[in-house]
Amino acid sequence: MLTLDPRTKLFILLLCVIAASLAPSLVYGAGLVILIGMMGILCGYWRSALMGIAGYALLYALTLWAAGLTGTLKTTLLAAFGLFHKVYPCGMMGGLFITSTKVNEFLSAMHRLRVPKKIVIPLAVMIRYFPTIGEDWRYIKDAMRMRDVSPTLAGFVKQPVMTVECIYVPLLSAASKTADELSIAALTRGIENPHPRTCLVQTQFRFADAIASVVFLLYTALALLL
Repeated sequence: MLTLDPRTKLFILLLCVIAASLAPSLVYGAGLVILIGMMGILCGYWRSALMGIAGYALLYALTLWAAGLTGTLKTTLLAAFGLFHKVYPCGMMGGLFITSTKVNEFLSAMHRLRVPKKIVIPLAVMIRYFPTIGEDWRYIKDAMRMRDVSPTLAGFVKQPVMTVECIYVPLLSAASKTADELSIAALTRGIENPHPRTCLVQTQFRFADAIASVVFLLYTALALLL
């Protein structure tokens, strides 16, 4: 299984933002998503990678369908889908970064880069925030299914008030509470300690980091040539 340095993944995320904003065509954007998916598969997250590629394939098909329409509907749909095409690769790479990066490895890597703690601390809390919210979401869905409240779109159409009251309100409450708890937990564990950090996992650039960085750098440069 491929293991990349957190600094490499941050660099690749930055390249994905640049490549997505400069994407000259839908084919280029699809290639970027496939490239991210391949990296996710090599890192051991094949299910998320395949789901991400499948989701983009659906978006690609919808965009081609909208291009065959006429009038205001075509303009509206193409504008909306165009925004999704710009954001999708960045979100997919960001999800891979959050899923595959442990907080202690991230803090150690940022300490080596001499990044100010005013920047590191919010990012470290964010890395733990989204997985925790995902766990809360699954718990809320399981609990509501026992009360015969479905968290799907069909359930929302069938019982909109009940769905909002029993699913989305608890989720918003949990999201607010989780942010405070993670911030307190980070301070309790000494995230503001001015002394040099130690980490059991050695964060260093390897051959795989160089290859991944060069591949994404070349693909980003390709957007300037097309």
